[in-house]
Amino acid sequence: MVFKHYNATEVINGRTMAEWLRFSVCFWHTFRGVGADPFGFPTIKRPWDDGSDSMENAKRRLRAAFEFFSKLGIKYWTFHDRDVAPEGETLEETNRNLDEITDLALELMEQTGVKLLWNTCNLFANPRYMNGAMTNPDAHVVAYAAAQIKKGLEIGKKMNAENFVFWGGREGYFTILNTDIRSELQNMANILKMVVEYKEKIGFKGQLLIEPKPKEPARHQYDYDAMTVIAFLRTYGLQEHFKINVEPNHTTLAGHPYEHDVVMASVCDMLGSIDSNTGSPDLGWDTDQFPMDVKNCTMVMKTVLEQGGLATGGLNFDAKVRRESTHLNDMFIAHIGAMDSFARGLRSAVKIKEEGVLANMVQQRYASFESGLGAKIAKGVSSLEECEDYVKQNGEPELVSGHQEKYESVLNHYV
Repeated sequence: MVFKHYNATEVINGRTMAEWLRFSVCFWHTFRGVGADPFGFPTIKRPWDDGSDSMENAKRRLRAAFEFFSKLGIKYWTFHDRDVAPEGETLEETNRNLDEITDLALELMEQTGVKLLWNTCNLFANPRYMNGAMTNPDAHVVAYAAAQIKKGLEIGKKMNAENFVFWGGREGYFTILNTDIRSELQNMANILKMVVEYKEKIGFKGQLLIEPKPKEPARHQYDYDAMTVIAFLRTYGLQEHFKINVEPNHTTLAGHPYEHDVVMASVCDMLGSIDSNTGSPDLGWDTDQFPMDVKNCTMVMKTVLEQGGLATGGLNFDAKVRRESTHLNDMFIAHIGAMDSFARGLRSAVKIKEEGVLANMVQQRYASFESGLGAKIAKGVSSLEECEDYVKQNGEPELVSGHQEKYESVLNHYV
């Protein structure tokens, strides 16, 4: 399989495709995924992986990963700390393992030119985090999570990570009956303030990101969706230090359209990066499929274009081949297909922007706010009394069609 639409060096709308799209491979799904699910054992076996949790096996995985990145032509990767290095008996041993593995990763990055889009800490898999990490009711566990994050930030600085991500899979509750929500939210905010302080202390320049998800594994996660995270950040005075890493599969789990959180985060100047995947909304859980729907990709890239790009963020394929896709070639096919889908989405979004048909239609729909009372409302200089006087003078407003079907038809013209 070859690229049919993605051309890394092609200049489009003033930048190369590679610069607009900033694709990244995630290590955990692509090199730790084995096809297991709650109903079945692993189905995927890789020739470089002996299934052990040894340092030797970890190094083989890493070398295989960088060979894959190079052959695919992707310039960024992402990982959790526990994906790349085995956890030891003590925090000290665990940190030594991580140091040794990331030393090798740095060598491979230097050899291949691949950069680290972001790293993150796995604060959900170990049994110690069964009741949460930053929000755990046991201060000892919270301290352990903080120590793990400290090391993660140091690794991010060491590897020149462009971002650092927090995903709170266990930061939430299963029942309110045993949960002090105010305490948990405050403790999480306090840990994140420690993060900001330590980041500045060690001189780590990466952007801090929070990734929303409504549920799974927790029944309810505190980072439910983009607007929930933004409200949390503003409530605790953290909005200047964090942005949002949107995963569209999480967005649809929250009951929103695919592009919703991307748009909402961007409108609030909080969109930092995108974990580019999709799901099957009819299933109701996080399936982490590769994004192959060109219309969805177009809507995402339309927003990325409108905000001028993703800055230090990117399109990270937080996606895994299906349990039934066991051939090694499936890894390449999945990534190439998704990259082509986003390339098509980028082309469509650029054409939408250049022709301006949709933008003009939206502008006309809101034209009443460009003059008169509408302009004063838009500028925040009107009053309730003035609005009342206007209605008394002008009577009942007309019913104006939203023309939804027309907008949908226009979009179809470009996709």
